[in-house]
Amino acid sequence: MATTATSPTPSSIVSEEKTATAETSPTPTSMVTEEKIATPATSPTPATSKVIEEMRPKAEVHYGAEICKEKVKEFLNLHEMPNGLLPLHDIDECGFVRETGYFWFKRKYKLEYKFENLDRLVSYASEVTGYAENKKFKKVTGIKTKELLMWITVNELTVSGDEKDDKKKSGSKITFKTPTGLYRSFPVSNFTIEE
Repeated sequence: MATTATSPTPSSIVSEEKTATAETSPTPTSMVTEEKIATPATSPTPATSKVIEEMRPKAEVHYGAEICKEKVKEFLNLHEMPNGLLPLHDIDECGFVRETGYFWFKRKYKLEYKFENLDRLVSYASEVTGYAENKKFKKVTGIKTKELLMWITVNELTVSGDEKDDKKKSGSKITFKTPTGLYRSFPVSNFTIEE
């Protein structure tokens, strides 16, 4: 793993390239490029932070990278979402409100994550929020994808197909929708990491 500082500006950028061995992850998501972009603690929108604070008393909240990594894995599995959909490292806080499905994940920085097999760059804000249902995240905030030269907001993710017995879900699709109604679908296997 190589780490290189690339910018002397206030928003320091660190690029990392990670390659998993064939034994741990032979799926196409085994090669990922990340950029950690330091952002101020006040970067999340006030509205999002306010909703989190209102939901906090009703929520199951966890702190610390290791426990959050495990809890987010459980959360994705519970809602039948692919385990490679979100980068799980460095999540400092996660919260889930079981009655409403509201969730949030916080880290100290914005993360740009490239899915090499799809040639797609995805940006995860320091706070990602939304409402979870079975095979669906809706009213999502904090996720954008780069199309050509523009960043497009993603506000809904839906898994279709029901290959419950197929661990790789090779026949299933995941659809990413924007607030304008545009969408793109990809095989779920592109977002599944073998453990």
